[in-house]
Amino acid sequence: MRFDAPQLAALAAVLRQGSFDGAAADLGVTPSAVSQRIKALEDRVGAALVQRGSPCTTTPTGARIAKHAEDVGLLEAQLSRDLALDPRPGAARLKLAVNADSLATWFVPAMAAVPDLLFDLVIDDQDHSADWLKRGAVSAAVSAHDQPVTGCDAHPLGSLRYLATASPAFMARWFKTGVTAEALARAPCMIFNAKDRLQRQWIEAVTHRRLSPPAHYLPSTTAFVDAALAGLGWGMNPAPLVEEHLRQGRLVPVLPDRPLDVGLSWQVSRVMAPALCPLTRAVRTAAGAALIPPAKNKGGQE
Repeated sequence: MRFDAPQLAALAAVLRQGSFDGAAADLGVTPSAVSQRIKALEDRVGAALVQRGSPCTTTPTGARIAKHAEDVGLLEAQLSRDLALDPRPGAARLKLAVNADSLATWFVPAMAAVPDLLFDLVIDDQDHSADWLKRGAVSAAVSAHDQPVTGCDAHPLGSLRYLATASPAFMARWFKTGVTAEALARAPCMIFNAKDRLQRQWIEAVTHRRLSPPAHYLPSTTAFVDAALAGLGWGMNPAPLVEEHLRQGRLVPVLPDRPLDVGLSWQVSRVMAPALCPLTRAVRTAAGAALIPPAKNKGGQE
């Protein structure tokens, strides 16, 4: 089955803009033309592709076809570069999965190094980002798994170091007799979301016990640091985000010399790997400047 390029463009625009009117403005056509193209594509596929609403969302089938449209755009951009042709109007769009802490600490410079791409980021825990690749929903992902997903290439990047940190006042209140298993079971911690296991991994590493302390759920890397500064709880914060606070004494390590190093890899769909070579180089360069190289990891665990 061959897809019609204007129909694919209409689908991608509706999902990107969240409405038929927005897609029409993006494509320079009327909303009626966008609706007709979507209807024609749905008739050809035999399935609904867009769930009408505010905003419009996609069905699983629509997501796969929209991803195909993005892949075609990336491949065409690569071909234009290889043949020294004039690029098509507009930048190619890439959907990838990355964990929030990488985005907050080192990943943005990699994106900035590839200005001819538009990024559509899915934020997910590093232990689960590879699932997006398995489903074919993204073309690349920053993952904590070094084993390649089927059909993908994996590039080890190094480790992002996490430090268990809290405010001095919090430490004085909850750990005045020491950082024991009993104290850790009572002291409130911060958890990013239900997928985040870093705090429990660290507790198990230092106490050899599985504990379930009271927890605040804060799905924000910045809020983790702010909450620790405010004395709300302790949490595993990326070292680059808290180094200055530690130097100034606004935060202190819960246990000195007990970091948690999380190894990361860059996984890329093998079909799309040639088109994404510039980004892969940029990701490896940015990671090399910010992460602990694999051969030099010390004192932490994945």
